[in-house]
Amino acid sequence: MTTPAAGEAPDQTAARVSALRTAINEANYLYYVLDAPTLPDAEYDRLLRELQEIESAHPELLTADSPTQRVGAEPLKAFAEVAHTIPMLSLGNAFSEADVVAFDRRVREGLERQAFDLENVVEYAVEPKFDGLAVALHYQDGLFVRGATRGDGFSGEDVSANLRTIHSIPMRLATEDPPAWLEVRGEVLMLRRDFERLNDIARQKGEKTFVNPRNAAAGSLRQLDPRISAQRRLSFFAYGVGRVEGMELPETHAAVMDSLAKLRLPVSDQRAVVSGVAGLMHYFTALGERRDRLPFDIDGAVYKVNRLADQVQLGFVARAPRFAIAHKYPAQEEMTQVESIDVQVGRTGALTPVARLKPVFVGGVTVTNATLHNEDEVRRKDVRVGDSVIVRRAGDVIPEVAGVVLDRRPMRDLVTPQYPPFSMPLACPECGAPVVRLEGESAARCSNGLSCPAQRKQALIHFVSRRAMDIDGLGEKLVEQLLEHGLIQTPADLYRLQREPLAGLERMAEKSADNLLAAVEASRGRDLARFIFALGIRNVGEQTAKDLARHFGSLEALMRADSATLQQVPDVGPVVAQSMQAFFAEPHNQSVIENLRLAGAWKDGEAQPTIAGKLSGKTFVLTGTLPTLSRDEAKVLIENEGGKVVGSVSRKTDFVVAGADPGSKLTKAQDLGIRILDQATFHELISHGEKT
Repeated sequence: MTTPAAGEAPDQTAARVSALRTAINEANYLYYVLDAPTLPDAEYDRLLRELQEIESAHPELLTADSPTQRVGAEPLKAFAEVAHTIPMLSLGNAFSEADVVAFDRRVREGLERQAFDLENVVEYAVEPKFDGLAVALHYQDGLFVRGATRGDGFSGEDVSANLRTIHSIPMRLATEDPPAWLEVRGEVLMLRRDFERLNDIARQKGEKTFVNPRNAAAGSLRQLDPRISAQRRLSFFAYGVGRVEGMELPETHAAVMDSLAKLRLPVSDQRAVVSGVAGLMHYFTALGERRDRLPFDIDGAVYKVNRLADQVQLGFVARAPRFAIAHKYPAQEEMTQVESIDVQVGRTGALTPVARLKPVFVGGVTVTNATLHNEDEVRRKDVRVGDSVIVRRAGDVIPEVAGVVLDRRPMRDLVTPQYPPFSMPLACPECGAPVVRLEGESAARCSNGLSCPAQRKQALIHFVSRRAMDIDGLGEKLVEQLLEHGLIQTPADLYRLQREPLAGLERMAEKSADNLLAAVEASRGRDLARFIFALGIRNVGEQTAKDLARHFGSLEALMRADSATLQQVPDVGPVVAQSMQAFFAEPHNQSVIENLRLAGAWKDGEAQPTIAGKLSGKTFVLTGTLPTLSRDEAKVLIENEGGKVVGSVSRKTDFVVAGADPGSKLTKAQDLGIRILDQATFHELISHGEKT
């Protein structure tokens, strides 16, 4: 059928627009959701062109949910922030059957069921754990109005324009009676076939290819230009709901998923309902066996208590729901060869051996190097150049050498090694200064301090960082440029930078140079605590720097202090005192500090007594993201009551304040039996102190 003539009746034109949209949406659903296309591509393109022509001639008929609005939006300057009404919390992980048994036991206990009551086993909804990017889709009165990434769980980025380009996401829900508000949560990913297509196109153009579908999907969804996202064929699968208004949810998660499918939202056909641990493990094994044949990547299975009322009863811990868990497949391992062992020098002078590997694809990433941590670790595993080694991506994140395949090492090498055991160099590979290893330490270190080029770069990056001198715009790349062009050697040189040489640097101009100089100028007069931390003295963290500044009041008094005087400061022992004395005794460091004094980099205060308050003498560790408090705000509350915040958990820690995604600190605190606080109990402690 041709485009209606200009004189055609308006109701006929509107009817044709409606018919075209229905036909195109039906074709999208069959192709992108059911994977059962019935309309030839040429016919689909013809219908879409006809609809575009009518809407162009009759702009009053154009609506936000039209199929023509999936592409062509103008590029954004930045993503807006979207707060999640209900937090998008992450899931806890299970790595073994024992973890699954423990999860089921906790669920039973929370539901007050007998642990071995076979007639009352818990029913679980199970589904694949997609390896993509979590998002929330917002529908108002059935119309897609906004979509956001998970972000930190409490707020994400508004990627609505890019989500509109995903054909499997309906712009209008398929119902005559839509809810007033429906938040659909799910995963954006790239099907394997679309990933291969994308990389084939990149190879033909001589462009860089993507490493795996997850990276391709994440990079595509966060493009500021939606037209690029539209070219990359992203997919979406729903796995739950968030805020719901004007719609009565069914009694189970499985029924919720069925309801979403009826609304023509894509859901996985790999989902199921099982009973008890036996059902969970059977599903996990069966899904793993067909994992490689799935059209998309997964990294595990997700188990959710099926009854929604039971989910409400179980509730949440600080970082995750008690009613759900992700059962991860084992980290993937591959064998490769060690081509060399290099030594890197860090900010504090620590020397770290790194295995340079023959490239190997492990867990979706091409691995070319892996840390060997320290000399003792290399010797324990007996890793040598030329060895065949097992490379593991621990937790699917960090590449590590799991061990050496000794059978692949020729017998003659075992007796008379062609490649001898690794030994740490006696001279720093960066500056040639002697390498020392203090008694009781695992790390060997360069003895040259800030004069070592490697330490100089890292020391400068630390000096300008946000929690130190906070010089905005001075990142790692620019620091490298400044060093390469000889514009700076020490932190004091930052305050002598000139506009013309800066503007002549690559990717710099007069405006960028002016902005940087303004940021440097704004950093003058930082408080003493921040300046002490910025110096990067070994073993002196942010909290210790605050304690030192409060105790001594001036840098001169701190530099004059002997070991006994230094150890009067809380948590400063012989090791920390030795580090400070060694740092301040170094002539090069004295010269840098004097130049920083002349530049007015810091301002002294007055020595203050230790704050007495409800939390005096108590040590806190903050981990994860709190619902309404930033870490800085939580620290101020603690310090105002005389408490102290440190960066790592130890037996001396009194409390751990845990938010979403707390990581290993929470696990260590639980192992040590340290009291865990969520935001509510933290506020209670701040308000009323510790109850006896």
